Amino acid sequence: MERARWQTIVRRVRVPLGFGVAATFLVFARPDGRTLLWGLPLVLAGLWLRGYAAGYVEKNKELTVTGPYAFTRNPLYLGSMCLTAGFAIAAGRWWLVVLVVGLFLLIYIPTILAEEAFLRGVFEGFGEYARAVPRLLPRLTPARLGGTRGRFDGERYRHHREYNAAMGAAAIYAVLVVRMLLFRTH
Repeated sequence: MERARWQTIVRRVRVPLGFGVAATFLVFARPDGRTLLWGLPLVLAGLWLRGYAAGYVEKNKELTVTGPYAFTRNPLYLGSMCLTAGFAIAAGRWWLVVLVVGLFLLIYIPTILAEEAFLRGVFEGFGEYARAVPRLLPRLTPARLGGTRGRFDGERYRHHREYNAAMGAAAIYAVLVVRMLLFRTH
């Protein structure tokens, strides 16, 4: 299948597929106190990174190159990966970790490539930015590029409604605790 067609399909199915994976995850999860604790640091890191990134980005208006965007071109997706991996670990089923990582790569690699093609066409400085900042795994030090000198803006964070991710994470952890209590062996 050609790349553009796959990218179109992925954009249409990623949210419904995400809900399907979440439902599968919750049905098969068998957490215990240990797995809940092991997953929590990744979940918290993912929430922090997503929130931090949301407070910087002006989607489709400017090329954001500061804040977390000076370390990775896709801090929102990296944050989502951390959240997803943390939830999978918390679920206590290692095959769920493999499933969600595999699906994440299947869905988000084409999404990231499509977004990069769009950004190259819209923002003149994207090529320089892409050469200086890694696609997903972050640099150790921030890239120093010209352009937007933005800083975190709480109003931008609220505009992007990133607080929903924190509420969703709390709800998922609550369900995992209930599942742990229901499936506890006596």
